[in-house]
Amino acid sequence: MNQRQKIIIAVMAVIGLLLAAWILVPKSPGDAHDAHNDHGNEGGEQAPAKAVTAAAAPAGEHAHEEGAEKITLDAAQVKAAGIVLAAAAPAKISVVTSLPGEIRFNEDRTAHVVPKLAGVVMEVHADLGQSVKQGQVLAVIASSGLSDQRSELLSAQRRLALASTTLEREKRLWQDKISAEQDYLQAQQAMSEAEIAVQNARQKLDAIGAGAGSGTGSGKNLSRLELRAPFSGVVMEKHLAQGEAVKEDAIVFTLSDLSTVWAEIAVPPRDLNLMRVGETVTVKATAFAAQAQGKIIYVGELLGEQTRTAKARVALANPDRAWRPGLFITVDVLSGSASNNANAADAAVAVAADAVQMVEEKPVVFVEVAGGFQAQPVKLGRSDGKMTEVLAGLKPGARYVAAGSFVLKAELGKDSAEHTH
Repeated sequence: MNQRQKIIIAVMAVIGLLLAAWILVPKSPGDAHDAHNDHGNEGGEQAPAKAVTAAAAPAGEHAHEEGAEKITLDAAQVKAAGIVLAAAAPAKISVVTSLPGEIRFNEDRTAHVVPKLAGVVMEVHADLGQSVKQGQVLAVIASSGLSDQRSELLSAQRRLALASTTLEREKRLWQDKISAEQDYLQAQQAMSEAEIAVQNARQKLDAIGAGAGSGTGSGKNLSRLELRAPFSGVVMEKHLAQGEAVKEDAIVFTLSDLSTVWAEIAVPPRDLNLMRVGETVTVKATAFAAQAQGKIIYVGELLGEQTRTAKARVALANPDRAWRPGLFITVDVLSGSASNNANAADAAVAVAADAVQMVEEKPVVFVEVAGGFQAQPVKLGRSDGKMTEVLAGLKPGARYVAAGSFVLKAELGKDSAEHTH
C-alpha cells in the first residue's frame, strides 16, 4: 500500500466518524416538532380530516336522537291519517298458550259403508273424491243371500193373503152356524202368525238397507243390493271394482262429511287446566296463512303411555274445505279472558297491540311530543293480540299513537331516506 492510498483510507474513516457522531447527537424540541410537521405533510391532509370527523360525530348522534325520529304533522294530516291517541296504562293481559295439533275427520260424520251380505259387484256409481248426496246409489251388488230373504218375504206375504181369505170364510161360516167356533179361532191364529212372518221378513231386509220395495215386485231382480250414501259427503276411500266378489263385512266405501272437521290437540298435563269444554280457541294452519275459531268439544281424561299427553278436540266449521284432514296446526288457547280476569296476568304498563311497530328490527311506540310525534324504543312482554305489555321505555300515562301508527312509520322511512341523500 502506497502513501496515497493510506491518506484516502484515513479521510474516509474521519468522515465516517463525523457522520456517526452527528446521528447520535439528541435533537432539540423545536427540531422534533418540525420533524413531526414534516411527517404530517408527507401523509397528506388525512390527519386534519379525521379530526374534523371525530369532532362532528357527537353532534351528528345528538341530531339523530332529537330530530331524525321526530315527525311533524298538522291537525289536518293527523285526522286524515286516522291517528288516535291513548294513554299507556295498567291492563289485564290474557296469556296465549299455543299447542300442536292435526286436522282429523269428524268421526260423528264419517261412515264406513259395508254390504252386510256377500255378493258380486255389478255396478259402481261413485268415484274416489266424488261428492254424493244422501240416499244416492254408490254401487250395486248381486247377492244370493238377499234373494233368499226377499223370497222369504214374498212367501210370507202370500201366506198372509191366504190366511186373510181363510179367516173371512171361517168367520161367515161361524156366523151362519155352519162351522164350529174352533175353526174360526184357528183361522184367526193362522192370520196372526202370517202377519208376524211378514213383519219379520220386512225387518230383516230393512236391517241390511234393502227395503221391501227394492226388488220384491214381479219381474224384478231379487238379488239386487243397492249400497246408498247414509248422508251427504265426499268419498274418501273406495275398495271395490266391477265384477269383484266382496264379503259381507268388507269396507267398500268410506264417506265423510267435510263441512265440519275436528282439530285434535296434544295437551301436556301442565296445560290441561286451560282446556274447558265449550271454550273458544283459535286454530292456525302451519302450512299457509289461515285461521279460524272453534269450540272445544272434548278433553280426554287419560294420558297416552308413549306421549304422556291428553287428547282434546275442537269442532271446526269447514264450508270451503280449506281445513283438510292431516293438516298440521297450532291451537291458541287463552288462559284468561274478559269474563275470567282471575286467570289473566297484570301488566303495569300496556299499549294497544296495533301501536307497536318495528323500526330497524326493533319494536317502537310512537309517542306524542311537542310539535309532533317521536318513535320511542320499548321492551315488550306478553301480548294477547289486543293489548301488549311494555316492560321498559314507556311510563304510565304517556300519550301514544294507538291507531294509525303505520302512517308515522312510513313518514319516518321517508325522512330517513331524505336524510341519507
